[in-house]
Amino acid sequence: MRSVRLIPAALGLVTALALTACGPTETPADGRPADGASSSAPAADGGDAGSGLTKDLADKLKKHGVDLDKWKNGEWKNWDHDKWLREAEDFVNPVIDGLWDPARMQSAKSPDQTITAQAGTGGTDPTPRPVKAQREKTPYHRNAAPVGKIFFDSPEGSMVCSGTIVKDPRHPGKSNLVWTAGHCVHAGKKGGWYRNITFVPAFNDLGKSPAALQNAQPQEVYPYGQFWADWASTSGEWINAGGTNQAWPYDYAVLHVQPEQGGKSLEETVGVALPVDFSAPTAAQSGTMGAWGYPAAPPYNGMIMHKCLDRPTRLTTAPATPTMYRIGCTMTGGSSGGGWFRVLPNGKTALVSNTSIGPAGSNGWLAGPQLGRGAKAVHEMVSKKFAH
Repeated sequence: MRSVRLIPAALGLVTALALTACGPTETPADGRPADGASSSAPAADGGDAGSGLTKDLADKLKKHGVDLDKWKNGEWKNWDHDKWLREAEDFVNPVIDGLWDPARMQSAKSPDQTITAQAGTGGTDPTPRPVKAQREKTPYHRNAAPVGKIFFDSPEGSMVCSGTIVKDPRHPGKSNLVWTAGHCVHAGKKGGWYRNITFVPAFNDLGKSPAALQNAQPQEVYPYGQFWADWASTSGEWINAGGTNQAWPYDYAVLHVQPEQGGKSLEETVGVALPVDFSAPTAAQSGTMGAWGYPAAPPYNGMIMHKCLDRPTRLTTAPATPTMYRIGCTMTGGSSGGGWFRVLPNGKTALVSNTSIGPAGSNGWLAGPQLGRGAKAVHEMVSKKFAH
């Protein structure tokens, strides 16, 4: 058993927030991906898990007038609105082997998700005092195993977010689900699904600087390999209105991923997946929350995992919309999508929210959605789709 124990002495809290990992794991320090595989295993649908070349995917692309070979050779860079798939059922994400090499990962930027107005002040508490983000201990695969970094391509270029491995009720012990923010997978009102989405658990495992990473071995950058999304789901509110104040309370998403190499599930490979708390406790009832992620906007560089712990308050972004959780935290863009965790009454740690937005012009707080029935429906939808 590995465990992540964070005792927030600076906050004077007695409770330790623990992210525990139990199960079959292999340490990634032996110079290869944790699954030790060098070739792709057949996917369940008869396609090839390493290449993403499934008949279903090819047919889906063809239906939208996209040739798979041309797509992988650069057609994916065409962001014309008539080619940019946006509906819930339109998600496609063919694996492009070798696309996300360490250099490309380092060049990826953070999506700038800030809010300048708080329209629904009736459900908004005073701005929390900033809580300085703390660096996570290394190696990350021992201290924060469920947390990783998400890479994707957008019309603005290569982008980064954060994500968390979560449990799949239909595949106990073998989950391939990753929780993140809606704005890390879909452009919302202004566009469609982002492309080349991949998840890297325990990215930059030893917490090296960008200069040191230039000569790092691949297993130091992605110790468990890369896991490409073969499906993504977000809220209808985000697809229809994402990027507006009405949609931030619905800014969550679930990825189903497959290993770029090998056949083991994400949970088996890393040895951890956290439950999701869909009880949507009020800010006053929730107790202390901890947010983890890879902040990439200045003063951070996106290479180092950080965390903040605070007691949440309420933020309302628009009238007649659900309140969001808000904590003091100095993490910036790039931490978007990173999980927020709380200790449940049974003593277990669960994901309870994800980083969505921060303030324009400063970096003193973060806000995340309450995960209730809508979020549970998104999670269930992805789980059921891969229940076979």
